[in-house]
Amino acid sequence: MIRQTGFGSAYRDPHMASAPDEFLACVKLRVDRAGVFAHSHIADGVLVCQPGDPAMPAAYRLEQRHGRPFVSLVTPDRWLSESIEADLMHTGDDLEELIDEELAELGHPGPRLTVTHFRSDDMLYTFRSPIPVGRDDPPDACDTATRCLLAYEAAFRQLGDMQSPKE
Repeated sequence: MIRQTGFGSAYRDPHMASAPDEFLACVKLRVDRAGVFAHSHIADGVLVCQPGDPAMPAAYRLEQRHGRPFVSLVTPDRWLSESIEADLMHTGDDLEELIDEELAELGHPGPRLTVTHFRSDDMLYTFRSPIPVGRDDPPDACDTATRCLLAYEAAFRQLGDMQSPKE
């Protein structure tokens, strides 16, 4: 488990949970503090964050695959996936550039994220990016993963039908 020592800093308590759990707990604490998600939880080694005002079912995830952390937006709704793609096509925006702009605003000094879009084995339409750090690279891994998750949320929030229309 991560214990907070001040804004944005944390240390590992050797008597607490394992490194993967600490990593996810650190990111969860920071995204919860940011207040952009309705709620978040860790289940089966995955941090799942629910958008605040979704028009359709979707979730942001932070998980490890092939020994590397990934951030993603997943939805079972084909229409949501297609509406995001349609917005990008009609505006001419590049998704990687949108995410990169959000990362820059969050102070991310690292390389640009690459985004893949596919339908997963569990039938979820997925936008996914590898995070450019190792999960156990202290102290930057937690900061970088947090920034990537928040940048994903900020970039996708205005795309497609991610938000319910305001009445």
